[in-house]
Amino acid sequence: MANEFNTIGLIGKYGDPGVGETLMQISEYLTDRKCSVMLEAETSSMIANQHLPIATLEKIGQECDLAIIVGGDGTLLNAARNLIDFNVPILGVNQGRLGFLVDISPDDLIRRLDELFAGKYEEEHRILLSAVIHHTDGSISKSDAFNDVVVHKWDVARMVETETYINGKFLNNMRADGLIVSTPTGSTAYALSGGGPILQPDLDILVLVPICPHTMSFRPIVIDGASKIEIIVKESTAKAQITCDGQINLGLVSGDKVTIQRKDRVVRLIHPCKHDHYEILRAKLRWGENF
Repeated sequence: MANEFNTIGLIGKYGDPGVGETLMQISEYLTDRKCSVMLEAETSSMIANQHLPIATLEKIGQECDLAIIVGGDGTLLNAARNLIDFNVPILGVNQGRLGFLVDISPDDLIRRLDELFAGKYEEEHRILLSAVIHHTDGSISKSDAFNDVVVHKWDVARMVETETYINGKFLNNMRADGLIVSTPTGSTAYALSGGGPILQPDLDILVLVPICPHTMSFRPIVIDGASKIEIIVKESTAKAQITCDGQINLGLVSGDKVTIQRKDRVVRLIHPCKHDHYEILRAKLRWGENF
């Protein structure tokens, strides 16, 4: 099989000097294979004495056949949001604890890269969310999310009151600490701690999970991935915010409306052959261990 990965972008966990050695190892491997390598600008400070071209995330998206992420799931979440519009496949190299998304160990790196360039890998598609805030002053704020979009209270003791619609149909009024709208990828993140179900990651569905609802009968609900979700912040709410992937925060005031939909493009994840999501679940959630 001819190699389809000729120009490759390297992205490391921001501010973590510990990823430098792994990045150097990858860059040397790729250079030996005569690949063109671009180093993401913020990542470049973590590699000493390197002479690789420096590129923005946008340029990596425009020109690269593959993006290799070195870090944790949070690093990959950020990269996925920034690269989604360029249709670039993403390979995650785990730096530290086992991740759900970054599933290649540095100790197994060279063997896995050899397999990659021999065409021995699996590609998986994941959905990503687009959140749009229609502010009462007429302005609009936007953000994407790979894991989840969360509407929640902002540094106040009182609950957030919201009104939710699915495809234009009224779902409910809710008083709670917040509401999580999660992709299947995010079902093992914040949504899980809120009592949401674990979803098979390649499904085209979404789950709404209330955070400490005042009415205990409001349980998580799973809906079709093509659904349009509208969340209106009620007038009685003092201050709230929307958080995407736990990394992007945008303020909300009474009367603001949040629209959440699946993006048209998917995230392309590259995995080693025989990738087993359930094996990762068992390891991360410690299923079957004797406590």
